[in-house]
Amino acid sequence: MSGFALFETSIGMCALAWGPQGLVGVQLPADNGEPATRARMKRRFPDLQEGPPDATAQRAIVAIQGLLQGERDDLGHIELDMRGVSEFHQRIYAIARRIPPGQTRTYGEIAEELGDKSLSRAVGQAMGHNPFAPVVPCHRVLAAGNKPGGFSAGGGALTKLKMLAIEDARPNGMASLF
Repeated sequence: MSGFALFETSIGMCALAWGPQGLVGVQLPADNGEPATRARMKRRFPDLQEGPPDATAQRAIVAIQGLLQGERDDLGHIELDMRGVSEFHQRIYAIARRIPPGQTRTYGEIAEELGDKSLSRAVGQAMGHNPFAPVVPCHRVLAAGNKPGGFSAGGGALTKLKMLAIEDARPNGMASLF
């Protein structure tokens, strides 16, 4: 069974789409609320119908809602269907998924783990195209100097900062960002 569903969180109306091999996409709140989130899902997944989530998708919804209320779930248990994601981006997303709630890394640190510091910009681009936020926690990946950098979700960098505040994020062992 495949489909998509909207669900309320502490930061606004989110959505996810699922298929037989796991989640195919997650959507953080759009700037104009529920109608804009729904419209974006219909554009992203024109072949999927909105409907009640299956059991796997429902467990993912509960986990995402919990994370956005401050629970320390890394969401690593959520299955993602990455068939439409390049191998390079999959490698970056795998690294990002290992960042625990409340911690951050920089684009450069992820690039170094990939084996080439010069890949920092490519890491940033991958984060900007992340179809699974916050399951792939791109909000925990910061620019050089632990600056927030960009964020493609509704609300931009302010949403990223709000999500980090919920987690009481501490970049690389530093004092809290807030």
